[in-house]
Amino acid sequence: MRQATTLLEVPTERQGLREITREVAGWAGGQGMREGLLTLFCRHTSASLLVQENAAPDARADLERYFARIAPEGGDYAHDDEGPDDMPAHLRAALTAVQLAIPLIDGRLALGTWQGIYLFEHRRRPHRRTIALHLLGD
Repeated sequence: MRQATTLLEVPTERQGLREITREVAGWAGGQGMREGLLTLFCRHTSASLLVQENAAPDARADLERYFARIAPEGGDYAHDDEGPDDMPAHLRAALTAVQLAIPLIDGRLALGTWQGIYLFEHRRRPHRRTIALHLLGD
């Protein structure tokens, strides 16, 4: 069994979904492993990770609108240290995931035809997010 790790820096320009499939798949494919398991971990409390539809932009827009509705800015939140989008960002991250596990089969991530890997930025201003990648396999 072999292991490989890296930190992927992802710049975000705005709130919303940013596809990172190409970067993640490129790194995983470059490790020379045929079979294994890739774990991704978002090192932030106001961003998260999703595997989601990558063909229809409307699906992403609908997801973004849905999360804005269920964790709105301007709610009755005690925590607003970094502004009105602070606590809603934490709520949105709590409702999604900060960790993903994706099998590696025949040297490729075993994503479905219309699946992509997304960083879900929950804050309005630009950030540099760090995703830890760990690949275990042969």
